[in-house]
Amino acid sequence: MPTMRLDKLLSECGVGSRKEIKQLIKSGRVSVDGSAAASPEQKLDTDKADVCLDGKKIAYAKYRYYMMNKPAGVLSATDDGKQKTVLDLTTPEMKKMGLFPVGRLDKDTTGLLILTNDGDFAHRVISPKSEIVKVYHARTETPVNDADIAAFADGLTLGDGTKCLPAGLKPLPDGSCLVEVMEGKYHQVKRMLASRGKPVTELKRLSIGGLKLDESLSPGSFRALEQNELCSVMRK
Repeated sequence: MPTMRLDKLLSECGVGSRKEIKQLIKSGRVSVDGSAAASPEQKLDTDKADVCLDGKKIAYAKYRYYMMNKPAGVLSATDDGKQKTVLDLTTPEMKKMGLFPVGRLDKDTTGLLILTNDGDFAHRVISPKSEIVKVYHARTETPVNDADIAAFADGLTLGDGTKCLPAGLKPLPDGSCLVEVMEGKYHQVKRMLASRGKPVTELKRLSIGGLKLDESLSPGSFRALEQNELCSVMRK
């Protein structure tokens, strides 16, 4: 039977700080199994307890997972003293959950970004050993060709000596292309294409494993991942 203090549960659900939660409980706004909460220290069975704030049920989950359609102009970071980050686009409650972006997209790169507080999950997604393919749509100054496709398939070595794993490159009819990589080195997709004389003018991540960007999400919008979507991330 997993037990937890009431104030810790509410804190992990993003309700507020321990001090704020103590005041909520004191004012009678928090109930447990239909009765006013006794104290912040009250122990709960996290699998069975019915916890409500102002009559609205609080759904406890140790780990949280969100999909965001990252817009251009924001950093894939938790905090920055000078520039806006992806967490600045979330709600006050989410900012208290300890979320962070899984991997990074450049400031001007858009598309699929996962936010979570699950470090083990993030590590597995990022690690090349997991062989999780990330697909990007890229526009370049000039279209890619067969020689570029072959070079990507062989595994590029960049100008500074960085070696890249074999990657996929697929030209599209409009002159843009799809890039498939299993790693996330610094500015990797842009550097790979630039090394072939194809500077990137626009870059968007479309998928991570079997998880595809929900195109109904406008830039800067986000939503919680469904269980089947979460499982699809690890699909090769």
